[in-house]
Amino acid sequence: MSAEGGLKVVLCWHMHQPQYRNLISGDYRLPWTYLHAIKDYVDMAGHLEAVPSARAVVNFAPVLLDQIRDYADQVRGCLERGAAIRDSVLAALADPALPAAAGERAALMHACLRANEQNMIRRFPAYQRLAELAALFDRHAHALYYVDDQFLVDLLVWYHLAWLGETVRRQDSRVKALMEKEKEYTVHDRRELLAVIAELLESVLGRYAALADRGQIELAVSPYAHPILPLLLDLGCASEAMPDAPLPALAHYPGGEQRARWHLQEALACFERHFGRAPTGCWPSEGGVSDATLKLLDEFGFRWTASGEDVLHNSLLAAGESREQQQHCLYHPHRVAGGNTACFFRDDRLSDRIGFVFSDWHADDAVADLVRHLEHIAEAFEGHVVSIILDGENAWEHYPENGYYFLSALYRSLAAHPRIELTTFSECLDQGVAVEPLPHLVAGSWVHGTFSTWIGETDKNRGWEMLGDAKRAYDAALARGLAQDQARAAGEQLAICEGSDWFWWFGGDNPADTVSDFDQLYRMHLAHLYQLLAQEPPEYLAHAFTHGGGTPQHGGTMRHGKALA
Repeated sequence: MSAEGGLKVVLCWHMHQPQYRNLISGDYRLPWTYLHAIKDYVDMAGHLEAVPSARAVVNFAPVLLDQIRDYADQVRGCLERGAAIRDSVLAALADPALPAAAGERAALMHACLRANEQNMIRRFPAYQRLAELAALFDRHAHALYYVDDQFLVDLLVWYHLAWLGETVRRQDSRVKALMEKEKEYTVHDRRELLAVIAELLESVLGRYAALADRGQIELAVSPYAHPILPLLLDLGCASEAMPDAPLPALAHYPGGEQRARWHLQEALACFERHFGRAPTGCWPSEGGVSDATLKLLDEFGFRWTASGEDVLHNSLLAAGESREQQQHCLYHPHRVAGGNTACFFRDDRLSDRIGFVFSDWHADDAVADLVRHLEHIAEAFEGHVVSIILDGENAWEHYPENGYYFLSALYRSLAAHPRIELTTFSECLDQGVAVEPLPHLVAGSWVHGTFSTWIGETDKNRGWEMLGDAKRAYDAALARGLAQDQARAAGEQLAICEGSDWFWWFGGDNPADTVSDFDQLYRMHLAHLYQLLAQEPPEYLAHAFTHGGGTPQHGGTMRHGKALA
């Protein structure tokens, strides 16, 4: 805890995955929700539990919360009743009989290599040997006929062992025994690993609730399916920060304000369902804010929200302040004229050092560097607040041991520092941190202070136009009349289509295989919306619409330099 008048520091971790589930069949198309749950979400809870004097804010996307609970129910049902698991990779771990068809076996083999090559495959010699054999089989198609079940079993087990949190590997005797065995895993071994996974999935959200109960963390929420609220409210607001960017052939998103309200209402209900309390703060999807967004957050009673540093810079420039006059402003929350919700702004330099720079540093050196920066800020801005905000899942596979040494040193060093107070956004407001006025918020996000990652390119704009078509079909069907259950299912399906992740991947130079994954997912979700409306999906949904894309990435995909899974 800091001395009186020291520097307040808020570490805010945003936990977020989009909807990978086919809402009609219940099947999962990609496994990243449960894999990040058993690796990154349990590790972050473990690090906080290990340093009771540490503080943080943890924000969850509600669509992620529902998927974690669904996975937990699936795995427990499999263990206790033999129920089917609706994720192909996890189901293969659970099912004693592996797929027999060569194509399915090849797909399973490839799936079990989607991990960071340096820190998750090469780290474990047994896993590396299996990966090298898999690469050999892949180069010589005929060799797939010689892939026996034991090879696939061992690969499946090591894939899941590598995706476990470092705190789990160090503490769970069952996991230690499986790792020491190295090969020739049995059905019993697989079932034991599945039991570990079930326990992690079932307990992880409760661990965060317990941390919140004892005041160590503040839990916050994003809009339900992670849409960018400013663009739902007004597509044209994208022009505020990028006036020359071409926008979709869609004057506005039909009924956008109503949809934005739906996402916030469902977020509050979902959050209370999982954590038994109401959130006081909201990290809006991708830090996307605008005047209209803050007004809406006001209406829903949120005390605070947050965005990127460049949003503040753009807003202060619009108010007539030069860059040189702005430096102190970053370390205060702000309120837009007439509003109540305080908006904190991310220190991009410090946040990005954790997200992009420190992964190949020695942990002690990285933490010392961060602390030095904070000490310099403390000297110049005593009593201010530094907001360090980033994804809670995407960076760690690029760190040795899933960031174990870095996060341990980070929490211990900051919690013990005499001039730094780890705190939360709500506590900053409770303690009377000065909230500065802001006449107008220039609409933007945490990425460059604009919405260029989600709109303004050909493929991104086409995605919005397809969504607009689907929304008009939805509105027309509601006007004609839908049964209550049908309307509810269609509304949820529409919400998934409104999520930000689809647009993130379209366009640009993202890895081609990941662009393809998200192109297919998006078209699937749109097609299912039409089906729920009892309408024939447009022909264009049968065809890929994205173009270009970078080189396929072995061992995972990248999101702004961090692994997205």
